[in-house]
Amino acid sequence: MEEKIIDAEFNPEIKKYFLFLGILILTISIVGIIALPFWILGLGQIISKKYFENLKCQLTNHHLKFRKGVFFKVEKTIPLDNIQDLTFIENPILNYFGLKILKIETAGNSSAQSSDMKLTGILDCANFKENVLIQREINKTNRDLNEGNTSFDDDSITLLKEIRDLLKALTNK
Repeated sequence: MEEKIIDAEFNPEIKKYFLFLGILILTISIVGIIALPFWILGLGQIISKKYFENLKCQLTNHHLKFRKGVFFKVEKTIPLDNIQDLTFIENPILNYFGLKILKIETAGNSSAQSSDMKLTGILDCANFKENVLIQREINKTNRDLNEGNTSFDDDSITLLKEIRDLLKALTNK
């Protein structure tokens, strides 16, 4: 049964960050210079606001669910067992807006440059990351216990074999 652990909250400054990124991209491209006034005078604010409203991220007891997008919406669900690495990304532009990116890489991700999920602008990002790691470890421990994957040292194995042999001897009498 899927239980919600925590909903990530996103920093409203992400709207200004995406507005700025749009200005930067439009300024760099030749065709974009024509669209730049429309972006600055309202289109950028509308799209940034819609993007922020559609951002959702939820940690459940088995999955990390993420949704984003304005025109093309993307919804991803990643099993916690598949998460290999959680990395913070910071740069001067992100720092200016008080944001961080939490990059999530999963098992089977062949390219070092790609990631399965990038979460930009989560409030209290370190706490969210810690919650994901704790829940992943809880799942791993529960799975190991259910599958009987416990590790014993040599002395414990020897003792268990002796107990087994004694039980066999008692049942044979």
